[in-house]
Amino acid sequence: MNDDEWRVQLSPEQFSVLREGATEAPFTGEYNSNKAPGSYKCAGCGEVLFMSNDKYESGSGWPSFTESVGRSVAEKSDATHGMVRTEILCSKCGGHLGHVFPDGPGPTGLRYCVNSLSLDFEPGE
Repeated sequence: MNDDEWRVQLSPEQFSVLREGATEAPFTGEYNSNKAPGSYKCAGCGEVLFMSNDKYESGSGWPSFTESVGRSVAEKSDATHGMVRTEILCSKCGGHLGHVFPDGPGPTGLRYCVNSLSLDFEPGE
């Protein structure tokens, strides 16, 4: 899809995050405190990215997960803002999700720090 098509499908805030790499303010996202069982999908294309049983409270202000589903999340180096981080993107549509850090709990030791605006939640078991 081109930017005009994405703008029709996404809210302005979602477009800013998913297509332009913006970050929502901490503790403002609708899924930060969500504890319901289910799956978290890409708000852009619907790809299942994370499961609720891998979500935990990191205290960072963004939904955090210990792992992604299969190969649904791609990684790339991000050297913006005067630091080097690992950006995470939806493997299917390339939408910006957030970043992954090596400071999470077991068993992976990872913290996938994700913008709520890049996600849709589907309740389930």
